[in-house]
Amino acid sequence: MTDTEDPEETVDPEDADETDSAPPSPSEVTLLLGAWSQGDSDALNRLMPQVYNELRKVAQRNMNLEENSTLQATALVNEAYMRFVDMDVVFNDRVHFFAVAAGLMRRILVDRARRRRAKKRGGGERAVVLEDVSAGTRPADDLLSLDQALSSLAKKDPRKARVLELRLFGGLTIDETCKAMDLSHASVERDLKTAKAWVMQRLKSEPSKG
Repeated sequence: MTDTEDPEETVDPEDADETDSAPPSPSEVTLLLGAWSQGDSDALNRLMPQVYNELRKVAQRNMNLEENSTLQATALVNEAYMRFVDMDVVFNDRVHFFAVAAGLMRRILVDRARRRRAKKRGGGERAVVLEDVSAGTRPADDLLSLDQALSSLAKKDPRKARVLELRLFGGLTIDETCKAMDLSHASVERDLKTAKAWVMQRLKSEPSKG
């Protein structure tokens, strides 16, 4: 299977028409998450069509971090779904769910990038688009470098790294990030600004991989 091929559909896109279906209420999603966390294995199957459109947006945002990405959004959502099946997590609410989804998709894309690099001996990296990290900076850093920079930041300051991950990979709003992290609006904005600056400095200091 090539990177452009989608795996067997796990979630039917027709069950979540992007133009015709109204988004589910946060309370409805929270109820299904609660049922799933309490052992109702079918709750995840009922949940996925409800959140499919939003997960596709998260997936597309993640793929936009790679220029010329060949992965399809549906494939990324489906791979995240398969990882959700094996998870043992108690989700607090919808925001928590999408925060976890952001982290899952980051790991999926990084794993794929590592496999490409291993196969091509350094020729498989793709340039990362970092306009959301720092407007006007050059989009010349690869996804693995970004992941490594975030991981390094996490060792020094886990909170700031998580705030940036939620905004960059998950597309959470400032308010949603506040809720997910249990932080004030000012704290999130401050952490985000500091994390962006730290990551950009780290990326600029790395030698070019071209």
